Amino acid sequence: MKVMLVNGSPHKEGNTNAALKEIAATLEKEGIESEIFWGGNAPISGCQACFGCGRAHKCVIDDCVNEFLDKAADADGFIFGSPVHWGGASGALISFMDRIFYADLVGNGNRFYLKPAAAVSTARRAGTTATWDQLNKYFGLMQMPIVTSQYWNLVHGGFGGHVEGDAEGLQTMRTLARNMAFMLKCKKVALENGVPMPEREQGIFTNFIR
Repeated sequence: MKVMLVNGSPHKEGNTNAALKEIAATLEKEGIESEIFWGGNAPISGCQACFGCGRAHKCVIDDCVNEFLDKAADADGFIFGSPVHWGGASGALISFMDRIFYADLVGNGNRFYLKPAAAVSTARRAGTTATWDQLNKYFGLMQMPIVTSQYWNLVHGGFGGHVEGDAEGLQTMRTLARNMAFMLKCKKVALENGVPMPEREQGIFTNFIR
């Protein structure tokens, strides 16, 4: 089993990465493989709503989004980490998540369906819970069970390395990792013992204006 950890910060080795590394170390102790994916710090285009992903089953903009989509198919769980920028998630991560989930949704993929997911936010002071709420909305729409911890999934630190001083935040990351591992193991046992995946109906779309 494998969990993909997404570093949505423009800083490869900053506080968001430190939080994800704490999660990765705990997942390893639980026998779960993990990989930290960093899309770089180059600009990431937003979704163009062109519906090209419905035909190609990937984004028509060939960048780190498609690189991640290739990896996502083989992953069992996901954790997306973001620093707080202006009271919300980083713009690059929002563009990234808009496109990966839209490409899967429009393309009728199964890269994310019923795979546990969690959001992690980092900040010097405020905006962490707003960011956590913002990212969780993606998982709710994609039918991904949301993994929680002993507290909201957040850590505090002003600059790279400061998170290491947030003892409660790091403990929250470890608890999150153990809860993720438990959910993955439960799902594996259920499927191995004949518990089927839920029946899926054809989507119904009702517009407010006809």
